Amino acid sequence: MATHVSRVERYAKVSTINVPNALTVFRLLLVPVFIYLKFVDTFSAQWWALLVFCVAAATDQLDGKIARAYGLVTDFGRVVDPLADKALTLSAFIILSIQGVLPWWFTILVTIRELGITVMRAFFLRRGIVVSASQSGKIKTVLQVLAIFLLLIPWDYFYFLNPANRGWASVALMSALCVAGAALAATLWSGIAYVREGLVLAREVRDPEPQNEA
Repeated sequence: MATHVSRVERYAKVSTINVPNALTVFRLLLVPVFIYLKFVDTFSAQWWALLVFCVAAATDQLDGKIARAYGLVTDFGRVVDPLADKALTLSAFIILSIQGVLPWWFTILVTIRELGITVMRAFFLRRGIVVSASQSGKIKTVLQVLAIFLLLIPWDYFYFLNPANRGWASVALMSALCVAGAALAATLWSGIAYVREGLVLAREVRDPEPQNEA
């Protein structure tokens, strides 16, 4: 198996009510708050939406590290954590497409990749195989979060403050779109890598290697 693929480890009984899971649920609860703020047509709401996204993205880094460091990994966390991640990033991309910042084909491609890989991971998890994030998947996540962060910044606010800011604000927005392009490329590339790995694992699940008899 690849280095990011392993058998499900059996941990001592751990309560579902713990800090990592609380952070995961908190992130999930922030998603509707983020969505609401993005549709409030004021600059202050847009800045608050950016702050909420940053807090939610930060909890994504914290919950996994705490769970692994203190042996607080649970089945609840394995299932809900990736769902919370997808809810946050996909809602951001969908809103950016609704508001005309990103083309719909961009968001559709990202959505297909994210949901497809999530279903694949769930399929193998039910069979006792954990498909962890690969290096390309981690790069994808960093680029996606960075792209969303940059695109959520209300660049026209700076033009509102001073029309002379229009030039550099436009350049900043174009730079953010370039980061989004890199995020899309990483998303598709890592998706292809996961599919290839999935095909290999599917064959192993279907035709397991015979056990050597003592």
